[in-house]
Amino acid sequence: MLVVGCGSIGRRHLRNLRSLGVDRLLGVDPLADRRDLVGAEFGATTFATLEDAWAASPSIVFVTSPSALHVEVAVEAARRGCHLFIEKPVSHVNDAALSELADEVRERRLVSLVGCNLRFHPGLRKLKGVLGAGLLGRVVSARAQFGQYLPDWHPWEDYRRGYSARRDLGGGIVLDAIHEFDYLRWLFGEVDMVAGFAGHLSHIEIDTEDTASAVLRFRNGTLGELHVDYVQRTYSRSCEVVGDRGTAIWDFRAREVRVYLAETGAWTTEKLPETWDANEMYVDELRHFFACVAGQEQPEQDIDDARRVLALALAVLESSRTNAMVRLSP
Repeated sequence: MLVVGCGSIGRRHLRNLRSLGVDRLLGVDPLADRRDLVGAEFGATTFATLEDAWAASPSIVFVTSPSALHVEVAVEAARRGCHLFIEKPVSHVNDAALSELADEVRERRLVSLVGCNLRFHPGLRKLKGVLGAGLLGRVVSARAQFGQYLPDWHPWEDYRRGYSARRDLGGGIVLDAIHEFDYLRWLFGEVDMVAGFAGHLSHIEIDTEDTASAVLRFRNGTLGELHVDYVQRTYSRSCEVVGDRGTAIWDFRAREVRVYLAETGAWTTEKLPETWDANEMYVDELRHFFACVAGQEQPEQDIDDARRVLALALAVLESSRTNAMVRLSP
């Protein structure tokens, strides 16, 4: 298996692949120190260029390079018949090249999975179960938020040099926090209309937006509020759902889901086991990917679905840029 991009998320996948018993690991990165690190830590055979790596004939490629490089790498891999795991977002633009990638994958009947690890979080799965059972009645609104101080994400490196800080590499909090857009669609379906505001509002030294807020109108009538930022000095991630028969709150940091039902007049709380570790999401995601490659499951988010998530995120940026609401195509 070939991992293209041996930064933080690439190393995580290499570590988890090794834990799942994958013996033959290949890595591509232009930086020698990254190649040396994954070679020493995981026994991966490394290459400075993608062209050199093709000689090893991988059948599965993990695309973990900066967002702006995803499609170029993925198209080349697809043309060589490789199944694809692409980190989120699938790209930084929804353009003809992304359409070409989708066509290549479809025509060659390849498996594609775009990183959506929060779908494997047991708290969010519990929330989806509550909604699926209709316990909250008619859902009228949802409020999702995520924030973390960007310089704290990778304290071992200069945040100003990372892709998050650079528009040319597809950075910015809206695309970085695309997980929130993805799980809201997963919970409530397609979005009809978006109004968004985004900007560089803090002292953080980046050339992308560091804060964004949006109002979403889902096609089922639910209203959504979304806030994401690079500024909060403590990690925060949660989702609150309001229905006419109850309320449910998922809190990542508190490791719990709380549900209030009008018929009982009481809150119930389900906490994650103390032994649960966030890396389990990524391991479960890999197990799911391998089951898809084996034909046993269907991808949680393939390229076509990821394009719809990307269109939603880009609509927030368009709305902010034009000071107008944006309607998404059916």
